[in-house]
Amino acid sequence: MEQPKKQKNKFSLGGGSKKPSNFYWIYAVIGLALIAIQLVSFGGNSSVITETEFELMVKNKYVEEALVVKNKKEVRVTLTQEALQLEQYKDKIKTPLISSGQNRGPHFSFEYFSEDGFYDDLKIYANENDLKYTVTTEEDWFGGLLGLLLPIIIIVAIWMFLMKRMSGGGSGGAGQIFSIGKSKAQLFDKENATKTTFEDVAGLEGAKEEVQEIVDFLKKPQKYTNLGAKIPRGALLVGPPGTGKTLLARAVAGEAKVPFFSLSGSDFVEMFVGVGASRVRDLFKQAKDKAPSIIFIDEIDAIGRARGKGMAQGSNDERENTLNQLLTEMDGFGTNTGVIVLAATNRADVLDRALIRPGRFDRQIHVDLPELNEREEIFEVHLKPLKIDKSVDIKFLAKQTPGFSGADIANICNEAALIAARNNKKKVGKQDFLDAVDRIIGGLEKKNKIISDNERKAIAFHEAGHAAVSWLVKYASPLIKVTIIPRGRSLGAAWYLPEERQITTTEQLLDEMCAALGGRAAEEIIFGKISTGALSDLEKVTKQAYAMVSVYGLSDKIGNISYYDSSGQSDYSFSKPYSEKTAELIDEEVKQMVEISYQRALEILRENKDKLTLLADKLLEKEVIFRDDLELIFGKSKFEEELKEEKKSSKKNGTSEKKATEPVDTIEEKEADSTSEDAPEEKN
Repeated sequence: MEQPKKQKNKFSLGGGSKKPSNFYWIYAVIGLALIAIQLVSFGGNSSVITETEFELMVKNKYVEEALVVKNKKEVRVTLTQEALQLEQYKDKIKTPLISSGQNRGPHFSFEYFSEDGFYDDLKIYANENDLKYTVTTEEDWFGGLLGLLLPIIIIVAIWMFLMKRMSGGGSGGAGQIFSIGKSKAQLFDKENATKTTFEDVAGLEGAKEEVQEIVDFLKKPQKYTNLGAKIPRGALLVGPPGTGKTLLARAVAGEAKVPFFSLSGSDFVEMFVGVGASRVRDLFKQAKDKAPSIIFIDEIDAIGRARGKGMAQGSNDERENTLNQLLTEMDGFGTNTGVIVLAATNRADVLDRALIRPGRFDRQIHVDLPELNEREEIFEVHLKPLKIDKSVDIKFLAKQTPGFSGADIANICNEAALIAARNNKKKVGKQDFLDAVDRIIGGLEKKNKIISDNERKAIAFHEAGHAAVSWLVKYASPLIKVTIIPRGRSLGAAWYLPEERQITTTEQLLDEMCAALGGRAAEEIIFGKISTGALSDLEKVTKQAYAMVSVYGLSDKIGNISYYDSSGQSDYSFSKPYSEKTAELIDEEVKQMVEISYQRALEILRENKDKLTLLADKLLEKEVIFRDDLELIFGKSKFEEELKEEKKSSKKNGTSEKKATEPVDTIEEKEADSTSEDAPEEKN
């Protein structure tokens, strides 16, 4: 595998990038020099002898001179030239450090223990054997210096280590201490450009047009300034997770051909006070120096949350200071000519109003979930590297994945390839993609899960109840298949294909609630008792009913009133936007709405009890049944032709789904049901 090339210093504002200096080798040289000095010092090249051997050398008159170091109680002995030639000493004497020089001594050394007795012996040796000796003292300057500097060195080393760890580590050594307030943005320029372009971004046509305009502003500013227009200061990409906001920003970096600074909102956060604001200043300083340029801040809600809205006031001063500095840099007293700020978030409702006002983020670009045609384009992009056979129809796959984001589609393609490889196939087929959808939505099949016969029968009738009611009501989502094979945390599931609509009527919502309660209704009719298997159904129905009453104003008693807060500020409030009397009325309306739907499901299933039993028996036999099996038992849906006529008339009247009004945060249920208490709801 080819090794990646080392990137140059991305933060250098000069012409050429230099490799950062490393001064650790200086410390190593100093340490080696001190060790060498210690070795070269007196006694560093002498052999150790005993006091008895020294006495014998003196009597034989082999000693030329003896140096007594009084404070160390050490004697260093230098032999005469005649003694150096003797064989008995040649092996004991160490060779000199410098080969070209002579070993002038001292040649031996030893330590004495009794100071008074040894000095008396020295005087005797001097008188009787003409011994020359000198008494001196030596200052241990190295040990003293080391004792003075060692504590300081240890303290400095610990401080440098802690500062490096707290500043996030990385290269640069001690330089991190002084660069902690520097921006952590990754720079993409001519030398380090990203290869992603707008051609790699499938779908998102409206978002791409607005972003391409920003790129055009930087490439041809005179085209707009000649007419008196001002280049936008910033654009905010808003949308659900996985819809391609960051991918769109990477495409801007590849297309703009100008310096592009990329970082995350959390990169401004640090444990030190004032670091976030310092990094914002440094980021904009670099961007101004390289103008025209683009700054991209991913997940800007990390620092852009509304000020003073936290539960504990005063606990987020550092984050608010960082936000204040960002507001000033984007549109303050100074000018930022040629610097455009792009940001991405999926929580635009929590951002500070001062941040998203015109003059800072002049436009908000909504990156929504892809529609049918856009999903086809996304599939085409992700299917390019795969080896697929002729059975794969991209239009079919796009229809099977309503409500899926670009990231979900990429995951499906990868999972399909893994499934095909697991089955030793040479190409990825249509069934592999269907299995991948089931795997991602419902989880992995657990055929070895231990389920008793009674439980299995209850699951079969529960799922058959969902399928039967959804087939016999007008507006329920079309059924694809029903299974009683456990998947993930689900004991059974029904797959539906929701219609892609932007607005939903009361009748459609009530039919979906009725179909969701069909499982529990079937249990009551067949067994005369109910179980805990309908937990996810009840949760879905309850949320939907409360949304109909308190959000969409679909209740006659409550009227045309919505208590929904799109700004998200109600999350910080302890009080409800309605009185206790209204709360009781809402609860009564929800209870009545759910009960009416449940009684309707009971009535439908009682009228078709024999067909329900046939369907459940077939499900117990095959474990998986499809739409064709329901059509054989119940016959063709009597509402199919009516729905086709309604679609035709709506298109003629100009009220097609694509021209519908802008949706709010709906709580429509487009998922299928399952029979486990904690079962995940199926998407299709």
